[in-house]
Amino acid sequence: MLIKLYNKVFMVIISILTMSFMGCKGKIVEKVETFNNPIVAKSSADPWVVKAGGYYYYTYSDGSNIGIKKAKELQGIGQGEENIVWISDTSTDYSKEVWAPELHYVSGRWYIYFAADDGKNENHRMYALEAGTDAENPLGESYKLKGKVSDKTDKWAIDGTVLKVDKDSLYFVWSGWEGDKNGKQNLYIAAMSNPFTISGERVLMSTPEYDWEKMGMPINEGPQVLVKEKNIMIVYSASGSWTENYCLGLLVNNSKDILNSKSWIKKSQPVFKGTVENTSFGVGHASFVKSPSGKEDWIVYHGMTDGIGWQYRDIRTQKFTWDKNNLPLFGIPVSLEEDLQVP
Repeated sequence: MLIKLYNKVFMVIISILTMSFMGCKGKIVEKVETFNNPIVAKSSADPWVVKAGGYYYYTYSDGSNIGIKKAKELQGIGQGEENIVWISDTSTDYSKEVWAPELHYVSGRWYIYFAADDGKNENHRMYALEAGTDAENPLGESYKLKGKVSDKTDKWAIDGTVLKVDKDSLYFVWSGWEGDKNGKQNLYIAAMSNPFTISGERVLMSTPEYDWEKMGMPINEGPQVLVKEKNIMIVYSASGSWTENYCLGLLVNNSKDILNSKSWIKKSQPVFKGTVENTSFGVGHASFVKSPSGKEDWIVYHGMTDGIGWQYRDIRTQKFTWDKNNLPLFGIPVSLEEDLQVP
């Protein structure tokens, strides 16, 4: 009698455990892996992440040197092994204030574009590094400096990136000054003859015109390329990066008339900005990657929660979608407490 009672209790326990792993239609419910932002702790900023060969490569600077971290998962880029790929020479024009490096695969080789100066901000210019003989490996031989990437005006420049329209058309996009004095940053574009040489006149793409682009200082910076169907887009950062108002704006070109400033149509409102509800502020300087399956789009950006200022920035990521016109829908910055399903 006692044995039968034990058997009955045992079967009830087994049934409860089985039901806890079954859906309402008898299917096994898989455990959902989640993570929380930030994915790189403060103080970190200007994230550039690219996906290649099944891995994510996160490029960063400590102010003097450039490193790349490799991770199998997007949310793990902060824990990737550190690889310093370029060490600056302290006696050059490009040895200090090394900002926002970006890793790009162009014309069959990896390149890194970065801004640097000699210790004086007014001397900031863009530079290019080229991978060594192992051109297919982002972490191959140490990168070699190819030189300054500049148009003939040679004005102040930061946040350079490349736009490839087709195999024969390459452009450089950056944030710069119209003249020689600080006070306003515009976005410029110019044609390139190769991955490290600007061959054409610079063309003004965007200048701060709306109030949300002028908080702290009139700034358009951090341009990033985003393409969907016929839309060639530049997602850029607006206002001062040290303020809570830092946000993302959008330029759209669906004509492929790349060097015509009138072909770049600016959205009148920011497409991504901070929220009081989720205590996320100063969100900007983004890059974009696909999930491992290639079916999801993710934005990687920096933001602030614990305070306002450069020292409070950390790196975050979240999934985004598209509207019927193939324009990005970034939503609002997620809370640091929100559990996100892994890409």
